Amino acid sequence: MNITSSLKKSKLSRKNFGEDFVWGVSVAAYQIEGAHDVDDKGESIWDNFTKKKGAIYKNEHAQVSCDFYHKYQEDILLLKKMNIKEFRFSLSWSRIIPNGVGEVSEKGVEFYNNVINFCLEHGITPWVTLYHWDLPQALEDKGGWTNREVVNWFKTFSTVCAKHFGDRVKKWMVLNEPMVFTGAGYFLGVHAPGKKGLKNFLPAVHHAVLCQAAGGRILRELVADAFIGTTFSCSYITPVDKKHKNIVAAKKADAMLNRLFIEPSLGLGYPFDAAPVLKKIKNYIQPGDEKNAIFEFDFIGIQNYTREVVKHSYLVPYLSAKIVEANKRNVRTTMMNWEVYPKSIFKMIKQFNEYKGVNKIIITENGAAFKDVVENGEVDDIRRVNFLKAYLKQVYKAKRKGLKIDGYFVWTFMDNFEWAEGYKPRFGLVHIDFETQKRIVKASGKWYTKFLSK
Repeated sequence: MNITSSLKKSKLSRKNFGEDFVWGVSVAAYQIEGAHDVDDKGESIWDNFTKKKGAIYKNEHAQVSCDFYHKYQEDILLLKKMNIKEFRFSLSWSRIIPNGVGEVSEKGVEFYNNVINFCLEHGITPWVTLYHWDLPQALEDKGGWTNREVVNWFKTFSTVCAKHFGDRVKKWMVLNEPMVFTGAGYFLGVHAPGKKGLKNFLPAVHHAVLCQAAGGRILRELVADAFIGTTFSCSYITPVDKKHKNIVAAKKADAMLNRLFIEPSLGLGYPFDAAPVLKKIKNYIQPGDEKNAIFEFDFIGIQNYTREVVKHSYLVPYLSAKIVEANKRNVRTTMMNWEVYPKSIFKMIKQFNEYKGVNKIIITENGAAFKDVVENGEVDDIRRVNFLKAYLKQVYKAKRKGLKIDGYFVWTFMDNFEWAEGYKPRFGLVHIDFETQKRIVKASGKWYTKFLSK
């Protein structure tokens, strides 16, 4: 009997994964904190971007969102009640250094110290992400990620965070999904700061590559016993059929979506072989950059939700590759129009295992947005429960096959501001009524609680 068929007949439990396997949930500062102008917090690019009419679904914003800034104790106690002992959250750069560089906010540092200390008091390990997309607007006004000076700005921010929190925080991630914040924010313009074109995208990519290594080196130097990673969005890429032009298109998409940031950090350089358009990035490479892009991370965070089917298209500039949208393929989808394809997470674990320089792999995000309905004070989100179970079976399959896989974090702990889609997509294990701030643990949250208690 093969592994897949045996899994279908067995009931998966936490114990199957071993005692050292890490289980948690993930959130991001801008998506949950609110308190956008409390104390001396500076404006971030997302604070600014949400002011632009039509940029966000229904012109929504995250000025209040889940109000985690004021309700963090309640939420951390809920984590404890749900048996969730590993909590991944990010630090708001503009809350800690309001202008991006210069004076450090005592109130901002105090807030994160309070969150960290409260987690530790209740047996919850903080896993901190340095950068989850909310660049200070003051730095964007100077070019943001397109300005090479961002490497020095980021070094300063990383140093401040390491010195203030590193005595208690030992689990760190440098960047969250750099392909998304550079691609959506500096090429397509659908995320903050809303810039478009290769002239913005390519320097942003290169500078982010340098920052992920620079941040890692600073954490290694300043934080004793640090366990350092960085996270990548990744989707299993398949061609729409076996025609040569579509296979080539899929390889281009894979290079852009899955290889672009991991390979420079391993000393492999950029994947020019599969995506020749990337050769233009050489215009931004300075002497010593190839070496400075390298850092040996203790772990790599994989963030997988779906697969993408790709076909050749003359109409798409630079890549000649186009994603075939899920709703045009007669497949099961989430509210994000992402295909429900559990095998994708196994495929990506396998793909990242093939890199010799990857020491450990942790799933730092996986989850789904479905339409949730509150009935009699309950949310019976059975589709999300089934989604999580199906993907976890594939994670276990990877572990059974001897692949490196050392942890799993659900995206996300609670419903939040989902970037350009506003509040419509709900990914949370906990339902949030954004008018009353009432929290309701969904069926998926109850299932995860039970799963973690076994």
